[in-house]
Amino acid sequence: MAAGTLYTYPENWRAFKALIAARYSGAQLRLRSGPPHFIFGQTNRSAEFLHKFPLGKVPAFEGDDGFCVFESNAIAHYVANDALRGAKKEEAAQVLQWMNFADSDLIPPASTWVFPTLGIMQYNKQATEHAKEEVRKVLGVLNEHLKSRTFLVGERVTLADITVVCSLLWLYKQVLDAAFRQSYTNVNRWFVTCINQPQFKAVLGEVKLCDKMAQFDAKKFAELQPKKEKAPKEAKEHKSQEKKEKKEEKKPAAPEEEMDACDEVLCSEPKAKDPFAHLPKSAFIMDEFKRKYSNEDTVSVALPYFWEHFDKEGWSIWYGEYKYPTELTQIFMSCNLISGMYQRLDKLRKNAFASVILFGGNNASSISGVWVFRGQELVFPMSADWQVDYESYNWRKMNPDDEECKTMVKEYFCWNGEFKHVGKDFSQGKIFK
Repeated sequence: MAAGTLYTYPENWRAFKALIAARYSGAQLRLRSGPPHFIFGQTNRSAEFLHKFPLGKVPAFEGDDGFCVFESNAIAHYVANDALRGAKKEEAAQVLQWMNFADSDLIPPASTWVFPTLGIMQYNKQATEHAKEEVRKVLGVLNEHLKSRTFLVGERVTLADITVVCSLLWLYKQVLDAAFRQSYTNVNRWFVTCINQPQFKAVLGEVKLCDKMAQFDAKKFAELQPKKEKAPKEAKEHKSQEKKEKKEEKKPAAPEEEMDACDEVLCSEPKAKDPFAHLPKSAFIMDEFKRKYSNEDTVSVALPYFWEHFDKEGWSIWYGEYKYPTELTQIFMSCNLISGMYQRLDKLRKNAFASVILFGGNNASSISGVWVFRGQELVFPMSADWQVDYESYNWRKMNPDDEECKTMVKEYFCWNGEFKHVGKDFSQGKIFK
């Protein structure tokens, strides 16, 4: 039976997963979520904490035996018992499926919709409407699955239910009013069943379902923005530039899968610096290339444009290959792996482009891709928000003057070629742009 300390900040829904799992398994967790034991932004940035948890992320678990693990799903899995993880091999795979589903398909649109209503993200009508449609799609999948089932996997609560319920929590509390949720009776029945289990109630308390769909809270959003001190002259000089940037802004960055940036806002942390601010201006306009790639023929227009305008001093090209191909099983799960990484890197889009391809078939596949980054360094270590997935890949910087690089750029950007270095047939690709 697991025993140890869980570090987090108050009311962190990610931590709820481990706390609920512990209620079922009997694991003994000591919660450290406030002063003097834990202060978010201070304790998790101390040398002692970073020695145990290098990314400084919470929730983080330290066992009484010294074992340390971060990432909420991993912690919940560790403190759970076999019944929660899935007693049979097939059930365990299904539990993992729904946990990944929550991370890759549910959390991103839920965050885009809910965060503006909490005042922690700017409202964008187009992004919010798209998020609503994505939430409808996700709820539709759940509703169909739960038509003849009480729980997501098997006949009792598992980590699948715990994870998905926690991921739905803010939706049900903030925006899923009676009119919106009436089409999803099976999901509603399942959600209410779960939150009324004693183990859920002990952690979540009474969950009140949304009466009226919450809207963007502009006042709260303004209050939560980091205060910037500017001299009068600086403010005047920046006024026109800020106005121009606001006008040109098409939409706000989508939330990260782990949503660390919004945690920073909630806890009044200072705004992160632009990792690329030190780089000189480049003549290569990535957005223009992306428009060519999206709207015109890749071979005859986009590729020639890329090589004609590519600035090899201001940008770099990298090859990334997934380290653990033997762990890749079902094709759809491997695709979710790529999509999840993309979603967690959303704030990198302005300074990157990638084509990542899945090769092979079920239980015999591999993932690799060609990435274009601003600057000459591998970008992921430059921001804590970008470090979630990259260590699962081997990275190699390529020389844009070499024929190998030109060939691989063409094959990966066009999704067509011999792919001699892979040894498997093309299955499907995903573009990060």
